[in-house]
Amino acid sequence: MAIPDIASIQIHSSQYPAAVRRALVESLRSRQMNHKFHYESPKQVGRWLALHEAYSPARRDPACLTAYEEAFAALAAAVAAPRVQVVGLGCGGGWKDAALLRQLRAPGRERFYTPLDVSPAMVLEGWTTVLAELPASRCFPFVCDLVLAGDLRGALVEPSAAGAERIYTFFGMAPNFEPGVILPRLAALLEPGDWLLFSANLAPGDDYAAGVRRVAPQYDNAPTRDWLMTLPIDLGIEREDGSLRFEVEADPAGSELLRLAAYFDFAQSRELVLDGESIRFCQGDRLRLFFSYRHTPARVHAALEPFGLRVVSEWIAASGEEGVFLVRRPAV
Repeated sequence: MAIPDIASIQIHSSQYPAAVRRALVESLRSRQMNHKFHYESPKQVGRWLALHEAYSPARRDPACLTAYEEAFAALAAAVAAPRVQVVGLGCGGGWKDAALLRQLRAPGRERFYTPLDVSPAMVLEGWTTVLAELPASRCFPFVCDLVLAGDLRGALVEPSAAGAERIYTFFGMAPNFEPGVILPRLAALLEPGDWLLFSANLAPGDDYAAGVRRVAPQYDNAPTRDWLMTLPIDLGIEREDGSLRFEVEADPAGSELLRLAAYFDFAQSRELVLDGESIRFCQGDRLRLFFSYRHTPARVHAALEPFGLRVVSEWIAASGEEGVFLVRRPAV
């Protein structure tokens, strides 16, 4: 299908310019970069897409692709509604959502799609991918910050998709959020009858810590470094100001989870000025640019259950590095 010359995109107030600027300044002052700032510009999105294509098991590992296809087929078999709306929470390039929508084809069924992400550039990537499957009139691109958009469920209601059974996808997103922050948001979105397809990066093998160390090369590589350094360099930090280091660390919230984190360690001072505010980094300071949690299937179940979310089916890649979980909120 030809890509329309004009795209209509809804933008939530959580991603209005003033809110984005405040969040960026806070990230720099706290020395903890909000991950959303790695996906804002077309340059960043392009580098992320290249990285994802080169290193993501979901793109490179046939067994991982099989796990997703089996999950999509099982969900499609379980859905009998004549109208369905897929909401891609963090749509990325839209490949997985497009594959799910293909599986949801059925005689007489109407399908709708909402690609949601933090930047127009990323939302447009997801939107253009799915246009091969759906007409633009049934796609509703939406830009927002999942953490800050407290009224999200109401905002996602589209009159033309009224009464549709809703399927949320949350692919590749869970690793980059602290569980205690994002899981309440997902729980607030889901109502009994909704579906959630949730993917998690897993630590392979029986030894959890060793499994986390084993997958470290998927992060500590040249494409990832180029992508992560795009933001600080664009802000005025020079490569010579320090070095980017990856390490395995415990969850600061005190859970049993481990995560891989990337820090820029300053070897010399650097002052940034944003919107008239001065932010100074001194020798020895650390700026956390990124983290990615690694789970096990049991840890996924344990993380979801306190928020009233129950795993009803799961598909684990043969490598043990990725899993897809079908989640519902039981009726009270």
